Amino acid sequence: MNRVQPLVRIAKNRGFMETYTVQPLAGPFNASVGVPGSKSQTNRALLLAALADGRSLLRGALFSDDSRVFVDSLQRLGLSVEADAVAETIAVDGAAGLIPARSAELFVGNAGTAARFLTAFLPLGHGDFVLDGSARMRQRPIAELLDALSALGATVESIGGNGCPPVRVRAAGLRGGAAMVDATRSGQFLSALLMVAPYAQQDVMLSLKGPLASAPYIAMTLTMMREWGVQVRTDGDTLQASPEQPVSYHVRAGARYAARAYDVPPDASGASYFLAAAAVSGGSVRVRNLARAQEQGDLGLLQVFERMGCKVETIANDVQLTGPEQLEGIDLDLNAMSDMTMTLAAIAPFARGPVAIRNVAHIRHQETDRLAATVAELRRLGAHVEERADGLTVYPSRLHAAQVQTYDDHRLAMAFAITGLKVPGVTIQNPGCVAKTFPDFFKRLEAAIG
Repeated sequence: MNRVQPLVRIAKNRGFMETYTVQPLAGPFNASVGVPGSKSQTNRALLLAALADGRSLLRGALFSDDSRVFVDSLQRLGLSVEADAVAETIAVDGAAGLIPARSAELFVGNAGTAARFLTAFLPLGHGDFVLDGSARMRQRPIAELLDALSALGATVESIGGNGCPPVRVRAAGLRGGAAMVDATRSGQFLSALLMVAPYAQQDVMLSLKGPLASAPYIAMTLTMMREWGVQVRTDGDTLQASPEQPVSYHVRAGARYAARAYDVPPDASGASYFLAAAAVSGGSVRVRNLARAQEQGDLGLLQVFERMGCKVETIANDVQLTGPEQLEGIDLDLNAMSDMTMTLAAIAPFARGPVAIRNVAHIRHQETDRLAATVAELRRLGAHVEERADGLTVYPSRLHAAQVQTYDDHRLAMAFAITGLKVPGVTIQNPGCVAKTFPDFFKRLEAAIG
């Protein structure tokens, strides 16, 4: 494990100083930008490619801390993975649902998708495996996934007994059968189980226990599984899942993924910061190829911005957003695209009325307690904000200069950089944390400003 940890630290701090002071805009934000490939789709494609039989090629793949630890873990498990950061391609020689290595120690940093997807993958092998992560990862929940895997016949445990990594897997193949899945705190638990389910010895029936966090990501998983050759029978509507509207998923044993070439769409989450810059400044931004990101729930931010007064157009595969003179306030259930909480909250003080965000309690269990951190940093900047157990409300406020703490959370760093475009003197602490998903974010932001 020690060998991989420096890789993560170097990636996070490559070319960054300890602080970054944002240069405020002199006028509206007008730009044409491109953004890296989707983290969610890159990491799902890596797992599907590893499970498939034969060589798959991912084009336009994301190269960041999260994807690097996933690639490194697959290599440690004995799979052949060739990554070319310049060409943005990753070639994976899948092993038809097998794991060549008989033992491995995996270090995933604070990459939630890597931790959950790999934990579900490991029981398919034969041997002893340990998956560990950063100090924050050791606080992030994984008990719900371990419980479901145990019900499917896996021998898995939280080594610390607290329902968090590190995780030990004594693998001997996955039996399959029926399992209840609690995806209230993370939809990644369900996605992970669905993707490995075809390689169980028996059919797998997964039933949701309680509401589903970030439902569009499950729809993304099901679409990608179908594109790679496996159809899931679904009883109920994933996007409407609730205790009153239960949903179950049936995956046939013996179904197999087919190796293929896969074009990773641009990352809608990464695009959100440039969209927010135009929206809050009355400018216009054109994000290249963003219309290809249709499976990403965060693309729903475009409809949110329209409700706040923006104009949104699709031009070929590009998306263009033009901001109004001033954004309107809004009240939102943001559960389906909770990563956008920070993006919207960071520009909310400039709206004409309050911006209320609800039903995102699960983001307290992510890279940091994102609700508490967002509220703390808005207040540090002078905003009037109310925190609730499941959300927050930001009121129109006059902000002032401050040093923004990022809590080693990439989304906080990028979101408050957009605040800094409107408020002189905003300094971002530990800007290198953006390497988790968007290593050259500040470089692209500067280029867009010109």
